[in-house]
Amino acid sequence: MMSLLEIDPIIFQIGPLAIRWYGLMYLFGFGAAFLLITHLSRLRDLALTKDGVSDLLFYGVLGVVLGGRLGYVLFYNPAQYFSHPLEIFAVWHGGMSFHGGLLGVVVAAMIFCWHRKLPMLLTGDILVTSATIGLGLGRIGNFINGELWGRVTDLPWGVVFPGGGPLPRHPSQLYEAALEGLLLFVILYLLHRRKVVVGVPFFSFFVGYGLFRFLVEFVRQPDAHLGFLWGGATMGQLLSLPMIIFGLAGFFYLYRQGNSQ
Repeated sequence: MMSLLEIDPIIFQIGPLAIRWYGLMYLFGFGAAFLLITHLSRLRDLALTKDGVSDLLFYGVLGVVLGGRLGYVLFYNPAQYFSHPLEIFAVWHGGMSFHGGLLGVVVAAMIFCWHRKLPMLLTGDILVTSATIGLGLGRIGNFINGELWGRVTDLPWGVVFPGGGPLPRHPSQLYEAALEGLLLFVILYLLHRRKVVVGVPFFSFFVGYGLFRFLVEFVRQPDAHLGFLWGGATMGQLLSLPMIIFGLAGFFYLYRQGNSQ
């Protein structure tokens, strides 16, 4: 059994300025995304300069922040925020939704592609592949912060999280980092190396993330104010199902397009 009590989420602090592991993970994620988008743009012949990559990441950050916050408000705690609407803007209090952030990035990327006259599906292929690294690092940051922990377990790698009670729990953040981050990245990158049909990596991301998240939710502690919902499912599972359906519908669309040519 491991304890998180010895892991300090703050790397170092100078006066009121604190450098945290969680923030550093996001910094690493954006840096890796810049390099990977640049590399994949050359590999897949996407006409995107270094300035274009920077602009795409800027659009992506806006999409993540706005979509993630609005998604959390609408999906996870609408009554609280509609009663206190000014709290919607208090992002420093926490509360971001991956699924909302994903929708925000998709909309932002579509606007970017429309302005730059870039192919949306190919740009999407590259963008979702680069996002997996940030997803994995972000989950490691969640683990260090001792948040979003799993359910109680008696397995030898169970972790006692501060605020999670005295019993060891699944380190579900690390499960997600391995599946939604590392494994999904490997799958999508190999698809790019094989130069598969445009759109396959994009829709594979939706199916892969949705499936991995759905499975991990069986050992992840549901949000306390939501608990278990329809049929014992969690909110994360209910939001992952549309992702899987969308990805499968995308594969069907690509199949139909291929047969019609």
